[in-house]
Amino acid sequence: MKKCADYLQELSDYLDGQLDPQLCAEIEKHVGECTNCKLMFDSLKMTVKLCRESGQCEELPAEFAQRLNQAVKDHWIRKFGKA
Repeated sequence: MKKCADYLQELSDYLDGQLDPQLCAEIEKHVGECTNCKLMFDSLKMTVKLCRESGQCEELPAEFAQRLNQAVKDHWIRKFGKA
């Protein structure tokens, strides 16, 4: 069974429409049941929306993106635990 941290790893790809329908349904179910993940999902979704609307989106270097994702995950675990 997946944990919140596992779903966090997939949120960006989910918002970009890069996941298969089964995994999308799994994420949607989890986010619908988990207040913490819903908060994170809504925040990321708004960030992506604002970035797209501004027209100033740039691709992050892969190494930086990986470090950023890990920092967010670590912060999440410190704040909410390994749910």
